Amino acid sequence: MRLAHSLYVFLVLTTLPALAQQMELQLDPAQTHVEFTLGATLHTVHGTFKLKSGTIQIDAGSGKAVGELVIDAASGESGNGDRDERMHKNILESGKYRDITLTLDRFDGKLNLQGDSDLKLHGQFTIHGGQHQLTLTVKVQINGQQLEADTQFSVPYQKWGMKNPSTFILRVDDAVQIQIHAAGHIAPVQ
Repeated sequence: MRLAHSLYVFLVLTTLPALAQQMELQLDPAQTHVEFTLGATLHTVHGTFKLKSGTIQIDAGSGKAVGELVIDAASGESGNGDRDERMHKNILESGKYRDITLTLDRFDGKLNLQGDSDLKLHGQFTIHGGQHQLTLTVKVQINGQQLEADTQFSVPYQKWGMKNPSTFILRVDDAVQIQIHAAGHIAPVQ
């Protein structure tokens, strides 16, 4: 009986660290900001997209990160109705390709369960029906059950199958810069 109790205590104590390293991150769409910047000859265009949902399961011990961020393609706006209509109709084709997704599969770096971490997230970015491998440098801050993360990356939209919005007079950059500030809460995986 005493041996069985000792074995039980040993098993509980050895599995607790592994359970603490497995967590789920639920992003809050109201606190997560997706912004874009496109340089142009006359002026730089700034705009936003809205996050529909985001859930990621992380195993801090193995570096596995499984989950997806889903951005509403039709929510993109730059503050100019004509430009936004053209963006949705001719470039993003958001009526046909409603979601922009980032599907994660792993990360490199040490994830601190409190405080700051610098990570490389690996996954697949899907936009305009095309899937593209992507590695993101992400700054993460965990404070209790709250998590914030910041990253930025380029989307070479023409190489990825979208039309170039340049005109005879207006010339735009070859890539759109994307900045994401994600916020949400974390909880251990049960």
